[in-house]
Amino acid sequence: MKVISATIFLASSTISTAFTTTSTPLTFGLSIPSSSKHAPPPPTTTTSTTLQMAFESADEIEMDAEDRMLKSVESVRKNLQTIRTGRANAAILDLVVVDYYGAPTPLNQMASISVPNSQQLAIDPYDKSITAEIEKAITESGLGLTPNNDGTVIRINIPTITEERRDELVKQCKSIGEDGKVALRNVRRDGVDAAKKLEKAGDIGEDNLKDAQDAIQKLTDKFVGEIETVIKSKVTEVQTV
Repeated sequence: MKVISATIFLASSTISTAFTTTSTPLTFGLSIPSSSKHAPPPPTTTTSTTLQMAFESADEIEMDAEDRMLKSVESVRKNLQTIRTGRANAAILDLVVVDYYGAPTPLNQMASISVPNSQQLAIDPYDKSITAEIEKAITESGLGLTPNNDGTVIRINIPTITEERRDELVKQCKSIGEDGKVALRNVRRDGVDAAKKLEKAGDIGEDNLKDAQDAIQKLTDKFVGEIETVIKSKVTEVQTV
């Protein structure tokens, strides 16, 4: 068995993959205070590390690449859910994290979130003693939402967004999509590099290397297409008044 050293890049804001992923932040409400209702998220920081991956065949490399590309696409989908479009959608709170007695806890695990009408969200905490903490987490999430807390249920009125704000959200959607494509290309790069090392070590032949490169490219094209489709759908949703 040959040990292949593959360099990976883990972005702090995405679902962890073994290669590069970059996107918008995945946690809100604790350590990212917002100075305004529409404050942009902080820039993504990328760090480099090295992971030892053991591959015995080109097939293993292809399967690994496909798995990580799937995760990158899922990361794009999840980040798009947090973009509000002027209509109430419980998914925009999916990434809000609340300080629950010192333990960072996702809001959707601490309360039921309903949509009474197209312009309002209702949050009913399972533990009524932490409504203030939930209110604070939402306010500081950077989502531009203003919660109204009556001590039992927290209600959020979703304001109609302006045309200028819609344009900003469209740009944000496209940026998330581009980050996802970069992640896919980095998975492709590392997969091809791993296959080349197998070929150099004599574990696969030149024809096997060419087949692996073609297969990884086809996977990349497939998942790039999926990202483009979900971005197009979200942009249409944002632009719909």
